[in-house]
Amino acid sequence: MSPSDSKSRDAPKDVDVSIIVVSYNTREMTLDCLRSVVAQSPDLDFEVLFIDNQSTDGSFKAVESEFGSDARFQIVDSDENLGFARANNVMAKRARGRRLLLLNPDTVVLDRALEKLNAFADERSECGIWGGRTMEADGVTLDPRSCWADLTLRGVFFRTIGLSKAFSGSEFFNPHAYGDWQRDTIRHVGFVTGCLLLIDRFLWEKLGGFAPEFFMYGEEAELCLRAKTFGATPIITPEAAIIHYVGASATTKWQTRVKINRGEITLMRLHWSRTAAWLGRELIRVATACRMMVFWAISKLRRTEHNRNRASDWKNIWAARSEWLAGYRSSD
Repeated sequence: MSPSDSKSRDAPKDVDVSIIVVSYNTREMTLDCLRSVVAQSPDLDFEVLFIDNQSTDGSFKAVESEFGSDARFQIVDSDENLGFARANNVMAKRARGRRLLLLNPDTVVLDRALEKLNAFADERSECGIWGGRTMEADGVTLDPRSCWADLTLRGVFFRTIGLSKAFSGSEFFNPHAYGDWQRDTIRHVGFVTGCLLLIDRFLWEKLGGFAPEFFMYGEEAELCLRAKTFGATPIITPEAAIIHYVGASATTKWQTRVKINRGEITLMRLHWSRTAAWLGRELIRVATACRMMVFWAISKLRRTEHNRNRASDWKNIWAARSEWLAGYRSSD
């Protein structure tokens, strides 16, 4: 890696929050994100630890050009694509804050959200992990992916047989998404997602950061499971809201699904019983095979480009099953 620190600091002081941003081919969104951090955090004592994961769109140079002279920024160009989990682990070692804030580069901070989130953490300091509310691009429509319930065998089963979608508003049939809860109340959750995750630095260090097995997707769920064994109780507040352009750095939708499957299967292997993990993995295999066949049939009955693309996506996901069925390994 080649760090580009804006100024040398003989005796750097500690800060309240170390904001870690991991970038991959989202140059303009990344710049908008960092601008919003600065503009919407006038009273927050923060530093930004930025790392670019070998982008090919000029992200590193653009960030260095605009923010390299700001003493609050450390800007790093990675010599390999570390993925989300490892890149955060690397940058966390540089942190000086009493808390770490993981922030996706495809986000925009609204209405001093980071200040509000940190203030909420002060009020509920015993929780250890805190999150907020994510909105779609219009800033009004809810994006529910700021948090989820813990993955369970019941939830995977209902998802496989279609009951989670048929009864999406039910917390019983759609437990992973908390039914139709609008993320509009303070609530303890299974895990906070990495697009906006504030964590006590001492807790992060005690956990050793993200598990080394993970590349992208599933790492924050696994982190929160381990954190709860140390007494953490992840919680979100609706007062801290950001815009999240979901999956902006993903190459294709089907590759994202491969990573999600792989992450879920890894989490099952690490935290479920051997029998439950095997059942969960097989349910994901069955669900993928069924969707591939269903969308293939739909593409033949209704020959639209949209249907052909969906059929192609599920065919590609199924073709990559040897990759995701194995999950992640620490050497990956």
